[in-house]
Amino acid sequence: MSDTVAELLVDTLAEIGVRQVFGIVGDALNPFTDAIRRQDRIEWIGVRHEEGAALAAAGQAKLTGRLGVCCGTTGPGGNHLVAGLYEARKDHAPVLAISGGVPAAMRGTDYLQEDTPDLLFRDVAVYTQTISSPEQAPAVFHQAIAEAYGARGVAHLNIPPDVFGAPAGKAVPSLSTLRARPDVAPAPADIDAAVSLIAQAKSIAIFCGAGCHGAAAELIALSERLKAPLLHTYRAKDMLPYDEPHWMGGVGLIGGRPGVDAVVDADLLLMLGTDYPYTDFLPKHGRVIQIDERAFALGRRTPIALGIVGSVRPALLQLLDRLPARQDDSFFQQVRTARAAWDRMLDEKADPGRSGNKIHPQAVARLIGDHAAADAVIVTDTGEVTLWAANWLRQTGRQRISGSFNNAAVGTGLGIANGAQALDRNRQVICQVGDGGFTMLLGEFMTTVEHKLPVKVVVYDNAGWGLVHLEMERAGVPAAPGASFPNMDFAAFARACGAEGFTARDPAALADTIRRFLSAPGPAILHAVVDPDEIPAMPHIGVDQAWKFGIAKVKETLNTLRGR
Repeated sequence: MSDTVAELLVDTLAEIGVRQVFGIVGDALNPFTDAIRRQDRIEWIGVRHEEGAALAAAGQAKLTGRLGVCCGTTGPGGNHLVAGLYEARKDHAPVLAISGGVPAAMRGTDYLQEDTPDLLFRDVAVYTQTISSPEQAPAVFHQAIAEAYGARGVAHLNIPPDVFGAPAGKAVPSLSTLRARPDVAPAPADIDAAVSLIAQAKSIAIFCGAGCHGAAAELIALSERLKAPLLHTYRAKDMLPYDEPHWMGGVGLIGGRPGVDAVVDADLLLMLGTDYPYTDFLPKHGRVIQIDERAFALGRRTPIALGIVGSVRPALLQLLDRLPARQDDSFFQQVRTARAAWDRMLDEKADPGRSGNKIHPQAVARLIGDHAAADAVIVTDTGEVTLWAANWLRQTGRQRISGSFNNAAVGTGLGIANGAQALDRNRQVICQVGDGGFTMLLGEFMTTVEHKLPVKVVVYDNAGWGLVHLEMERAGVPAAPGASFPNMDFAAFARACGAEGFTARDPAALADTIRRFLSAPGPAILHAVVDPDEIPAMPHIGVDQAWKFGIAKVKETLNTLRGR
C-alpha cells in the first residue's frame, strides 16, 4: 500500500496506464515529484513553461484518448497551466491537471502566492477540487479521473504540500472503471428513420468528423453503397489516404471547393461525428442527418431533419445491414471530377520551380508531407501555416494529424508535438509552425532537446502574422503596424540549443534540404523563408473580395512609398 497521498496518486496513475507527467518542479509539489523519482513506471518530463506541460498532456490525450497529466506548483505555476488546458477542453480530451496549494494552515490569510484555484479552473475544467485532508484523497482521485474520462475534458486537483506528504490510508477504489468511454449504439428506431430519409434522397454527401476515427472501413462501404462522396473536417483528414477515391477532400478554408460544393449541393447530408462550427459552409435546407455521441451537439450548427445519439461505427454497421445499394453514381462522379481539377491546382501551386527566386509555402508543405514517414505524427500550429500544411498534405492514412483544432490557439504546436513524441521516441513527429507562433513558447524547444525528443520543427518565416494580415486584406484594409516583425535566425537558435538547424531560401535546393532535415537523428529546426505575399487557395472568392485584396495591396504600396 502507498505510504503517502503523493505516492497514492503516483501509484494510481501508473496502474491506469499513465507513462509521463509534464510539469515544473516547485516546493508545493515536492512530495509528488519525489514519489515519481522513487519509482520506474512514470517518467517525469520537466518543461520550461507550465503552458508547455498542459499542451503536452493535451497532445497525448488527443492522440490516444487516454489520460494526459500535467502539474504546476502554487499560484503562478498552476495558473500558467490554464491556457494550455483549453486545448483539452475544446477538443474533448481527458487530462488531469494538478496544482500545488499553500499549506492548509495558511489558507485565507493572503499568504505568498495564495489564490483560489477552484475559481480559476472552473471554466476550463469539468471537475475541480481542493483536497483539504488525506482522508479525501482516494475518493477524490477516483472522481477526478472518472470525470476526465466520462466528460472528456480537464479535471483539476489542488493539493497542498502538507496533504501531499500525509499518510495515505485507503487505496483508490474501482480502478478498473477509470478508462475511456466505450462506443454507444444508437436506438434502432433512429436507424429506421435514417433509412427512410436516405431512401427519399436523390443525392447524398457524407461529412466525416473526428468521431469517425476507427470506422474507416465502414465509411468506404457506406460511400460505395450510397454512391456518396466522403468529405471531411480538418481533424478527420488523416483517417484515409489522400488518394482514396471515395475521400474527396475537406470543407471550408482548410479544405477545397469540391468539398464545399458537395456539402451544399447534395439533396441529403449525413453529418457523422462532427460538430463543425463554420455554419457558412453547411446547408440551410434542413435535409441533414446528424449522428454524434453528444446529444447536446445535435442540430446546433445547422437545421437537421434527424439527430441520432450514438457512436459512428455501430451506427454505420446498423445502416449497412439495412441499406440497399444505389446504382446512380452521377453525383459521386461530379464531385470526383471537381476533386481532380482542384488537385491539379494544388499541384501547380506546390511546384518549387514556379518562381526561381522565392520559396512558396505550398512547396514546403507538400515536400514535408511527401518526405514524412508513412506513420508520422504531423502537428500544425494555428495561423496561415494551417492553410498551407493542411491543404497541401497528401496523407497516407497511417499518419496522424494534430493541432489546436477547436481552440485555434497560436503557439500551441510545439508543446503538443513534445507530448506526442514522448509517447514514442521512435515515431517521427513533425511540427509545422509560423514564425510568430514558434517564438511565443520558444523555450519549449529546450524541453525538446533536454528530453531527447527528436521532434522536427518547420518554421515558416513570412516575417509577420500572416493570417491576421490576410484577414486585413480580405477586408480591404492595409496591414496595420505590428502585423510584420523581424525574426531571429531559427537554424542558429537550434544549434545554440544543442540541436541541428537547417535553412531553406533557394527553391532549387528545397527538396534536398528537407530530406536532410527529416533524416536528422535528433531534434531539428528547418528555417523556411517563404514568400509573405502568397495568398492561400480559397474555395470561393468572389469578385468583390478579390477587389478588396487588390485595393489593400495598392494601399500598402502607397503607404510604403510615403514612408508610413
